[in-house]
Amino acid sequence: MRKTHYLPITADVPGVNDGQRAFLRRVIRTALAAEGVDFPCEIDVLLTGDAGIHAINRDMRQVDRPTDVLSFPEFELRPGQLPGPEDADPGTGLVPLGDMVISMEHVAAQAKEYGHSNRRELAYLAVHSVLHLLGYDHLDEGPQKRQMRGREEAIMAELGLSREGAE
Repeated sequence: MRKTHYLPITADVPGVNDGQRAFLRRVIRTALAAEGVDFPCEIDVLLTGDAGIHAINRDMRQVDRPTDVLSFPEFELRPGQLPGPEDADPGTGLVPLGDMVISMEHVAAQAKEYGHSNRRELAYLAVHSVLHLLGYDHLDEGPQKRQMRGREEAIMAELGLSREGAE
């Protein structure tokens, strides 16, 4: 049986099309492969607006403001550590890695601010979230942040979306 990832993408804002969903799935699969995830897993993705992500941020993290991306990992991992086959859902055979929520309003605003395409910004936020789901963090402003940024840059380069080659 071929190992595949299940990546359902829900959008509660207008304007999200099948092409964007396919692109996002390719980005997530590339990030997973780059991190050595070679087992079937599931990541649930919600594309929302600032009001939607604000409500989730407030309810789940007690942070009363919108943000660009939220990640809710299923496991407490360290970078390089992966869940095992024993963590798979017996009903589906998939390892549930967690959920990601992306504000499409933040995607557009940050793309404009940083001078690149919405497509590149969406990819960056998805890669960033996958890394959080796999145990990376950037809270220390030191080695952890550098490690996470290095992985983000490597994966974005693999996607052909590095800063130098940004659309």
